[in-house]
Amino acid sequence: MFLSPKQKRCWVPIPQSPFLPRCVWGMTWLWSLLLLGLSLGKGAWGKPPPDAGAPHSSRVHQQALLSEAKHDDAHGDFQFDHEAFLGREAAREFDQLSPAESKERLGRIVDRMDRDGDGDGWVSLEELRAWIAHTQQRHIRDSVASAWDTYDTDRDGRVGWGELRNITYGHYQPGEEFSDVEDADTYKKLLARDERRFRAADQDGDLQATREEFTAFLHPEEFPHMRDIVIAETLEDLDRNGDGYVQVDEYIADLYSPEPDGGEEPAWVQTERQQFRDFRDLNGDGHLDGSEVGHWVLPPAQDQPLVEANHLLQESDTDKDGRLSKQEILGNWNMFVGSQATNYGEDLTRHHDEL
Repeated sequence: MFLSPKQKRCWVPIPQSPFLPRCVWGMTWLWSLLLLGLSLGKGAWGKPPPDAGAPHSSRVHQQALLSEAKHDDAHGDFQFDHEAFLGREAAREFDQLSPAESKERLGRIVDRMDRDGDGDGWVSLEELRAWIAHTQQRHIRDSVASAWDTYDTDRDGRVGWGELRNITYGHYQPGEEFSDVEDADTYKKLLARDERRFRAADQDGDLQATREEFTAFLHPEEFPHMRDIVIAETLEDLDRNGDGYVQVDEYIADLYSPEPDGGEEPAWVQTERQQFRDFRDLNGDGHLDGSEVGHWVLPPAQDQPLVEANHLLQESDTDKDGRLSKQEILGNWNMFVGSQATNYGEDLTRHHDEL
């Protein structure tokens, strides 16, 4: 997409991410988004009412629950297992199926789990865990799919850095980048930041992103090898004095905009300051370094798919050999069907190169 100089000044396409809309109108909004976290989420959008509680920081990547339902197998309620194994939408679909059709579709899923693993005729704990994790990440794959055709302009099955740069920022001759834009420095910073993230996602270094690498670019918080990029971008967003650390006032500024007249801070702001001292600043030196920022925005999390996979295996492994046969899974179909591994619908008709 070619942008004229006038268009470049008023319309700025932004790489699709889980945190921002596809484009941002106006340089004022662009600069605000840059300061508040272009890729890692927005901070405060104005002062909340005095009695409002502390806002949830969208910088923190919290692992989504497999299901909001209560895990209550003891009373015959398998809704949690269904949504964990199938995904929530597919679980609702399976609720409408007859037992015979549910079992038939579950059988196809079992074949798929084994085929995507080692194909030995059994479903191992790791294969079951991989399937559950796969269904839980469907929304991420869908967001990548919606962006793929836009950025893979030459239709070669890769998104090159040049393709992404040109679609996002417009075509420029070497040395003329943003020469027709008033705030060229802002665009140059954004471009450099995107290139750094792209190179981190591009693990083989060929500047051609596979779908998996492109997913890491758009959703770095989901990939362990992108952790340093998430931390670096967060530090850049919050470190206003440029000392390489996040001071408590910089941390608060991301959450709260005080009144111009300097009115008293709400109680929740004082609570956040205490949270910073007690739980964010782990070594007590008065600021956050990269390690502490990582602990904050990418907190350690339980491997929920593994926990659920263990549960399903223990409940279905009748011969206690540590693996599941198709017969064992179908014999306990009521626990599985509607569960997270059974996102049947489109899933059985899609290509699954990402697993």
